[in-house]
Amino acid sequence: MLIRNWKKEIWTIPNLLSLFRLVLIPVYSYIYLNAAGSKDYLIAAAILAVSCLTDLVDGKIARKFNMISTLGKFLDPLADKATQAAMILCLAVHHPMLWLLLALFIVKEGFQLAAMIINLRKGLALDGALMAGKICTTILFVTLIIMVLLPNLSAVAANLLTAICIVAMMIAFIAYIRAYYGKNKKIYDIDR
Repeated sequence: MLIRNWKKEIWTIPNLLSLFRLVLIPVYSYIYLNAAGSKDYLIAAAILAVSCLTDLVDGKIARKFNMISTLGKFLDPLADKATQAAMILCLAVHHPMLWLLLALFIVKEGFQLAAMIINLRKGLALDGALMAGKICTTILFVTLIIMVLLPNLSAVAANLLTAICIVAMMIAFIAYIRAYYGKNKKIYDIDR
C-alpha cells in the first residue's frame, strides 16, 4: 500500500519539480567547477535561479491544487538542502571561509534530522518549516548566487557575504532548537 501511494505521489507537479531540482545539482556543479569564463558562471547562476524559482512554485502549486503529499514533504526539503550543500561546496573551492558555513550547515541539518527522527518516534513533528528557516534559505540562495555571478569577488566581499549567511543560519539553528526543545515547542501530535 505504501509503495502504491509513493508511485502515485511521485507524478504530482510539485514532486516532479522537486526531482527536477535534484537533477539540476550535478549539472550546476559540473558547469561551475569547470567554468572557463564569465559565460559559464552566468549559466551556473541561471541554473540556480531556475532551481530557486521551481522551489517557490512547487509549494504554491501543492497548496493551491491540493497536491500536498507525504513524499513532497520529504522531497522538497531534500532538494533545498542538497542544492544548498552543493552550492556551498562548489563555492568553497574559491572562497575558503565558506568551509565554516559548510560546517555549520552540517551541524544544523544533522541536528534537525536527529530531532525529527527522535520526535517522529514519539509521534510528534514540526508543522512545516519555520519562518527563520525560510529566511535563512532565501539569504543563502541570494548571497550564494551573487558569489557565483561574481567569481572574481574580493576576499573581503566574499567573507562579508559568508558572514551574513552564517548569522542567518545561526538564527535559524537556534529557532529550530527552540521549536523542538524550548518552552514554547512548535511540535504537534501527528495522530491529532
